[in-house]
Amino acid sequence: MKLSTTLLAATALIAVAGCSKKRPETLPPAPLNDTTPGTVTPPAQSGYGNDVVPGSSADFQRSVTSDTVNFSVDMYDIDPQARAVLDTQAAWLAKYPNVRATIEGHCDERGTREYNLALGDRRANAAKNYLVARGISPARLTTISYGKERPVAMGSDEGAYAQNRRAVTVVLN
Repeated sequence: MKLSTTLLAATALIAVAGCSKKRPETLPPAPLNDTTPGTVTPPAQSGYGNDVVPGSSADFQRSVTSDTVNFSVDMYDIDPQARAVLDTQAAWLAKYPNVRATIEGHCDERGTREYNLALGDRRANAAKNYLVARGISPARLTTISYGKERPVAMGSDEGAYAQNRRAVTVVLN
């Protein structure tokens, strides 16, 4: 009994010793900025600002014409205005080949749930197919239809309906 307890304790000590953190052989270099009290060192200028990382969702929002293309009633074709928006999205996505995106299809509140889910799917796929035709890998793009479940504009008038008939590109970080 005493031998097994001693062996168990020794095994535990060896396991814990193996987990200890070793000191690095070389220390990191000292900071280059002046750290004299009372001085303020400005942040590095990257051309993007302090809060926008290249290839991020915020960079996408800032760089493209819009993340949204709108559609006519019961339509899912890409018109010239949608082409212009999707061309800027394609250029940005080509610049960042490791970035993935989801294209959401949306509809206005008119029509049945099933009809709007199908129409939203066709809208999202139309936008995806356009981006693929512009050289973006289809493996980087996914689609989802929300139908009429996520309106961007509340109301039952043509202005609200027009805003809700859309496909939105969402960059995944």
